[in-house]
Amino acid sequence: MPMISARPLLRLLLLAAPLAACVVGPDYRKPAADLPAAWSAAAPPAAVAPPPESWWTGFADAELTSLITRAAAANLDARAAVLRLAEARAQRAVAGAAQWPNLGANAAGQVTRLSESTPTGALFSKIGQSPALAGVKIDNPYEQYQIGFDAAWEVDLFGHVRRSVEAAGADSDAAAEDSRAVLVSVLGDVGRAYIDLRRAQVKRCIAQDTLTTERGLLDLAGQRRAAGLGGVIDMDRAAAEAAGAEAQLPLLDQQITADINQLSRLVAREPGALRSELETSPTTQSVAPAVTAGLPADLARRRPDIRAAEARLHAATARVGVAVADLFPRVTLAAQGGLQAQSLTTLTHWASRFVNAGPNLELPVFDAGRRRATVRLQTVREREAALDYQRVVLGTVHEADTALAARSADEARRISLSQAAAHDREAADLARQRYAGGVGSFIEVLGAERARQQNDLALADATAAVSIDTVVIYKALGGGWSEAATAAPDVRDRR
Repeated sequence: MPMISARPLLRLLLLAAPLAACVVGPDYRKPAADLPAAWSAAAPPAAVAPPPESWWTGFADAELTSLITRAAAANLDARAAVLRLAEARAQRAVAGAAQWPNLGANAAGQVTRLSESTPTGALFSKIGQSPALAGVKIDNPYEQYQIGFDAAWEVDLFGHVRRSVEAAGADSDAAAEDSRAVLVSVLGDVGRAYIDLRRAQVKRCIAQDTLTTERGLLDLAGQRRAAGLGGVIDMDRAAAEAAGAEAQLPLLDQQITADINQLSRLVAREPGALRSELETSPTTQSVAPAVTAGLPADLARRRPDIRAAEARLHAATARVGVAVADLFPRVTLAAQGGLQAQSLTTLTHWASRFVNAGPNLELPVFDAGRRRATVRLQTVREREAALDYQRVVLGTVHEADTALAARSADEARRISLSQAAAHDREAADLARQRYAGGVGSFIEVLGAERARQQNDLALADATAAVSIDTVVIYKALGGGWSEAATAAPDVRDRR
C-alpha cells in the first residue's frame, strides 16, 4: 500500500495561516467616564486619613477591625461571589481550549453477525458458499479490532474562537470586580451595624443615667415633702419622669439585640453568637476619622461596580464579533488513523493501518436570517451595556457627592449639639442645687433635666451619623479592597 502524503495538509495549513490573523467585528475601546472635575460638596479634611482599602483602621477600634477581618473571610455573600468568580474563570478556560487541537485515542473490539435476511447478510453468505470465490474468506459473524487516534482543529479564519475567548475573559474580569463589590458592601455593612450598636449602647447608658437621676429627684421630692417644703405634685411628677426614663430601656435593648444579630449574620454566625464580646457598653463613641475623598475621576479606578460594568461592555462588544464571524465559512482540519484488523494477531501488521485526513468546510447558505438577527441582537446588547456603564458611573458620582454633603452637615450639627449638651449639663446641675436649697422650683429642675437628656441623646445620634457618613463615603469611593490583596494571577490574562 503506498504511503499517504502529508503535503496537501501542509499546504492547507500554510494557506490558512495568514487568513487566521483576520478578526471580524468591532474592536473594544475603553469608554470615557463622564465624571465632574470636583465634588459639588466640600470634601472633609484629609489630614491623617486612613487609606481607602483599610478605612476601618481610622476608627482605632480593635473590635471593629476584628469584625471586619472575620466578615471578609467568612461572610456567605462574599464566599458565594468568590465561587462565581471561579465559575467564570472555568468558563474562560473552556472557551480558550477551542484555540488548540483536540487529540483523542480510541480502542475497540467487537463481534458482529449480519442477518442473512437482509441483502448485505445474504450477499456475505453467498460469497462464502460460492466455489468461484473459494479463496475469499468472509466470516459471518466476524470480529473486528481497532486502535487509533483522531485529531481536529478549527482554523480560526475570521476570529470566531478568539472573540469567544475575549468575551469569556471579559466575563471573568466582571466576576472578579463583582466579587470585590460584594466585599466592599459587606465591610460597609459591618461598619454601619457596629456603629449603630455602639450608638444604641451609649444611648442606653444615657437613659440609665437619666433614670438614676430621676429616681434621685423622686427621693429628694419625698424628703422635701416630709420637711413640709413640697407637695404631692412634685413627687408625682418625679415618679412619672422616672417611669418614662425606664420605659426607654426595653426599646434600646431590642435595638442592641438586633445589631448584635446583624453583626453575627455578617460574620456567618448564629444569632447572639457575638453577644458576650459586644454586650459591654462603651462610655464614649469612637471619633470618625478624616476622609481622603480624592477626585471624582478616581471613582473609575477604585469602584468595582464601574470596573465590572466596563468589563461587561467589553464582553458584549466581543460577542458582536462572535456573531459576525458566524456569517463567514468555518474550516476544521480533521485526521483519523490507526490500526484495524479482524484478529488481534494481525492488528499490529503494517497492512492493518488506515488514515483519513482532510479539511471540513462549513459554509452558511440559508438559515432564514438567524445569523444576521443574532448580529443585531448582540449589537443591541452592546448598546445596553454601554448605557449601563454610563448609568453606573452617574449613580456612583451622585452617591459619593451626597455622602460627602451629609458628612459635612452632620459634623456641623454634632459640633453644635456638643456645645448645647455641655451647657445643658451645667444648667441641670445648677437647677438641682437650687431645688435642693429651696430656691428653685421642681418645674425648673424637670425642664433642665429633659433638655439635658434630649441633647445627650441627639449628640449620640449625631456622633454616630458622622461615623456612618464616613463609612458610606468610603463605600461610595470603593474602599475596602486592594489590587494586591484581591487579584489572582490569571484575572487579566484573557488574550
